[in-house]
Amino acid sequence: MSTAQRTGPAGRPAPRRRRPRPRLPRRVFSQVLLIQLAVATGVTVLATGLFLAPLGHQLDDQAMRRALAIAQGAAADPRLAADLLTTPATPNGPVQEAAERIRRATGAEYVVVLDRNGIRRSHPSRSRIGGHVSTDPTEALAGHEVMEIDDGTLGRSARGKVPLRDARGAIVGAVSVGIAYDSVRDRLLGAIPGLLAYAGGALAAGALAAYLISRRIQRRTRDLAFSDITALLAEREAMLHSIREGVVALDAEGRIRLVNDEAQRLLGLTDADTERPLDEVLGAGRTTDVLAGRVTGTDLLTVQGTRVLVANRMPTEDGGAVATLRDRTELDRLGRELDSTRGLIDALRAQDHEHANHLHTLLGLLELGLHDEASAFVTEAVGVHRATAEQITEKVHDPLLAALLVGKATVAAERGAALTLSPATSLPDRLVDPGGLVTIVGNLVDNALDAVAGRPAARVEVDLRARDRAVEVAVRDTGPGVPADRREEVFTEGWSTKEAPPHGAPRGLGLALVRRLAQRQGGTARVAGAPDGGAEFSVLLPEALR
Repeated sequence: MSTAQRTGPAGRPAPRRRRPRPRLPRRVFSQVLLIQLAVATGVTVLATGLFLAPLGHQLDDQAMRRALAIAQGAAADPRLAADLLTTPATPNGPVQEAAERIRRATGAEYVVVLDRNGIRRSHPSRSRIGGHVSTDPTEALAGHEVMEIDDGTLGRSARGKVPLRDARGAIVGAVSVGIAYDSVRDRLLGAIPGLLAYAGGALAAGALAAYLISRRIQRRTRDLAFSDITALLAEREAMLHSIREGVVALDAEGRIRLVNDEAQRLLGLTDADTERPLDEVLGAGRTTDVLAGRVTGTDLLTVQGTRVLVANRMPTEDGGAVATLRDRTELDRLGRELDSTRGLIDALRAQDHEHANHLHTLLGLLELGLHDEASAFVTEAVGVHRATAEQITEKVHDPLLAALLVGKATVAAERGAALTLSPATSLPDRLVDPGGLVTIVGNLVDNALDAVAGRPAARVEVDLRARDRAVEVAVRDTGPGVPADRREEVFTEGWSTKEAPPHGAPRGLGLALVRRLAQRQGGTARVAGAPDGGAEFSVLLPEALR
């Protein structure tokens, strides 16, 4: 082992230290700023390069065209062609003098006149007069005008060559004019400082814009890192889809931005309903008004389909809102059952008191030896309840609904009211949804009994009729009735004229649930005035019978 090799414990080679790699800053603000600065710099450099490339070609073209124009002007002088034909190639001849005069007047690098053999008759360097030109003059002597960038005896230049014709139009030679290419490069280099100044200004403006945009992003993201944002999104998704409350997020335009699994179940929504307006998805109704913020308050009750929901809404900084929904259908059902149980307990208590009176009366009759009177008294007491049950079961053949009406009749009797069936009542045992009809009739009878409570000659009449597959339900009472201007309002969730019961169950849901159940089956629920001055609630269920 080399002595230069590092060793660790137990003589093993020590691990090599990794060189620290440059890392991007963690904050969104810093990363966005660096990226935007890099983009702005790259775009500026690219734009400058793309501008310089055509600028060089443009300057070359301008120099060649200028040389060609000078050559055309020289060739247009008829004396130049005559002198070329009549004088020898001498350094001080008329052709050389004319060419030098044109060169000095135009600032060209050279003006060379050559004959048909390619022999120079003029040149800035007099010693080259009489020699053969260094570039091919074939095209010009053939009658073509030539523009090019080429190297000659005087270096690189932009050239223009034109044929030289005599008075008869015959080609007797050519004129070649060159513009020093250094002057073209000087013009290009002279344009660069100004171009860089503009590019620097554009880069500075881009950097300022990048800084302002990054600062705005910093404020909107609370100066978080990308990893923090990713973690927050993952946690949000896990939380939203795991909680047992429905969550609906809306944007400032009232469109659904987010809806979790529980909210989809409660409202009957799907993933395809996101980005759609709330009013379009749910339609008009109290649920839409509560979620949209048109109805304000906390723990607002609403009915969606057959579900009783409790909604709360919290606005967000961007003008949207987040609404939470809790399903209290079962709790509401239990509350109604508790109401019924309390009523039944009160009825049983009163019935027990009445039963005790009956027993005392029966005992007195027996002690007095009035056995016939005792037998008649018992027969009369039992016959009332038996007659009521028989009357109901003869007209209502569905057992659930018949049992409900028998129980309600008992409760009504103990509360000092009479519950009767109309003579036209007739309902076969062919109900599609017996539970739904039990809910409808039970709610209507409960409301009617509450309306007639404490009134003299209190009476509630139930009318059930079957027409083909439809069922018509009507419940009439002798209560105070419903004013004409409030007959639609009574079906609104949360609307009630009664105080909340001691157990705190909400009021104003029974009639709303009745209408929702009717509408779910394609039916209607209405209220009107009864013939005896009370209210008459009527429900039509068009597809209630099999």
